[in-house]
Amino acid sequence: MRFKCSRIVIMEALNNVSRAASQKSTIPALEGIKLFLNKDVLELTGYDMELGIQTSIGVESDDYGEIVVSSRLFCDIIRKMDNDTVTVEIDENMKTTIKGNAAEYNILAIPADEYPTLPEYDESDSFTLSQSMLKNMINQTIFAVAADEKKPILTGELFDIEKGEFNLVAIDGYRMAIRHEKLDNDDRYNFVVKAKALSEVAKLLNSEEKEEKKENNGDNDTSSDNKTNKDSNSVSVNVTKKHIIFSLNGYTVISRLLEGDFHNYRASLPKSHSTEVVINTRELLDSLDRCSLLINEKMKSPVRCLFDNGMLKINCSTALGKLSDEIKADISGNPLEIGFNCRYISEAVRAVGSDMVKLELSGGLAPMVIKPVQGDEFVFLVLPVRLKSE
Repeated sequence: MRFKCSRIVIMEALNNVSRAASQKSTIPALEGIKLFLNKDVLELTGYDMELGIQTSIGVESDDYGEIVVSSRLFCDIIRKMDNDTVTVEIDENMKTTIKGNAAEYNILAIPADEYPTLPEYDESDSFTLSQSMLKNMINQTIFAVAADEKKPILTGELFDIEKGEFNLVAIDGYRMAIRHEKLDNDDRYNFVVKAKALSEVAKLLNSEEKEEKKENNGDNDTSSDNKTNKDSNSVSVNVTKKHIIFSLNGYTVISRLLEGDFHNYRASLPKSHSTEVVINTRELLDSLDRCSLLINEKMKSPVRCLFDNGMLKINCSTALGKLSDEIKADISGNPLEIGFNCRYISEAVRAVGSDMVKLELSGGLAPMVIKPVQGDEFVFLVLPVRLKSE
């Protein structure tokens, strides 16, 4: 088995699929990347039994074969090569030779029959989402996913799709993030995807929709170009009983779904509020960042926020020092003092993505609701911290 390929092309593929390889496993093959050669196409797969990432690249070869190579070692070797092309050759004893200019490595591979098979699925049974939309939805909610395993179902995000309404929801017990979009799809879906898988999908998604470079002037057939553009702008999603499969930009990402009942997020949304604040997002985040200089794991202290008379007054006090700050705000309703964990509120504000933001409050012990000034594309909830009398 022998092939030759661009070092840059295979390095990009390895960087992505290697993130699904196990860091440490009792099964050595899971710490590797499977290489499947079919003449001039090389398929690369990383899979740790929970998350799988697969892609294919073009190579120069007339051979067939499959092996498993150490993910860490193979990636490092390819990265250190100083040639534009690399040649990989494997003999019948699994001896793998990797050449680039004068450098030549010899390592041992693992037989491919020791590598697990990726779950099967029906490719025709799928729905599509806009890549930029899904990337934005993930990035605006993933901060609220639970980090510990006390409630495994909360280490993922809920995909709640019904009657053309798509809600992506994350909850960690202290915060909740809901990102809403409308879809041209009337099917019903309700499942929970691991945050790790969504993080990897987000890295592969396009940030912005690609504009079509050609216009149909009646003389040229642009149907092929339009199809390519459509495919590059969308992600195909397949859902089975146990797995979800994302297909995008030449990559397939497979993840085991989380089992269990997700929190009834709709019941957690406050029905009313007594104070409404419209404030500059950047100014609020900058003030919270200034507070964070005085806070660490040993010196935790809530950020004290007083909303009154057109101003947000922020105070923070720890053994390191004190901070007093003020921000202009459009405040309607009752004056209010409330405290928050600095990191929790900062991460929520950072995910807003607009110049101005609306805050809705219902007292010093009720969660604060963060919304866009116009529209309903996101709702963030942050639980307050009980303040001690100064």
